Amino acid sequence: MRGGENGAVKLVVALGGNALEDKALPPTAQSQRLVVGRTAERLARLSAAGYELAIVHGNGPQVGRILLASETAAAVTPPMPFDVCGAMSQGYIGYHIQQGLRRALHALGRDIPVVTVVTQVAVDRDDPAFRRPTKPIGPFYSKEEADALSAEKGYVMREDAGRGWRRVVPSPRPRRIVEIGTLRTLWSTTITVACGGGGVPVVEEEDGSLTGVDAVIDKDLAAMELAVEMHADVLMILTEVEAVSLHFGTPEQRPLARATPAELEEYARQGHFPPGSMLPKVQAAADFVRSAPGRRAVITSLDRCLDALEGRCGTWVSAP
Repeated sequence: MRGGENGAVKLVVALGGNALEDKALPPTAQSQRLVVGRTAERLARLSAAGYELAIVHGNGPQVGRILLASETAAAVTPPMPFDVCGAMSQGYIGYHIQQGLRRALHALGRDIPVVTVVTQVAVDRDDPAFRRPTKPIGPFYSKEEADALSAEKGYVMREDAGRGWRRVVPSPRPRRIVEIGTLRTLWSTTITVACGGGGVPVVEEEDGSLTGVDAVIDKDLAAMELAVEMHADVLMILTEVEAVSLHFGTPEQRPLARATPAELEEYARQGHFPPGSMLPKVQAAADFVRSAPGRRAVITSLDRCLDALEGRCGTWVSAP
């Protein structure tokens, strides 16, 4: 695979939830450190293979737990607003990735700095998503608890598939990565962990200042925006499956080895990709490929990330 001026392929990697948590383990910081250590070994092999990379991760359960802890302790200490909770999750998840990846790189004889940049991502204050909150965060509540939270705090609460009621927040599209200049400066010498949880969503005020908002940016779309602004060669979206499939979970299931953006969009219109899981991944892949000639995206599993880059598995998305 050919890269940029120095021959190295510039790669932005979006990590799925399975890269940070194992459902068989308790949701503790110690368990996350263990899982991240395994993830870091795979990422280190990408670096050892010559790829230059930046890493984006999700934060769904982590930021929900931070928010819950903050609200539970409200009688003792003032609760933190949601944008602050998002920044906190970037810090502690990034800290675990830094430690795990430095350890894994050292084991391969590679002395490469790893740094987390608490990243702000500008969104449009007029994005339609602000009028239609859809992203669930935090724990489940009864109908009575949800009504009380809505009345007391102004939260938008929605019933979630018969499991209870949850708070929902807007999920606007990313428009600009505020710290992109710093990330570009670090790129040639450092592996950066950026846009964690999609980045802290902010809006730009008339005086040029930034204000955090209660929202969640989709992690895969944030990774796409980072890859675009970083002029990356490949966007790699890692998940629990080796490839995107049509008719997933049915006897007619069929993996896609290759697809164009237009083909993915047609499959999406046909309803092949669930909105809460595969749909944002194929949207991000299609948007990145369309952003400039020669750009490609691949969707595959964490376990087979290097195999995918070597063409042995995964769903590759490229222009016709």
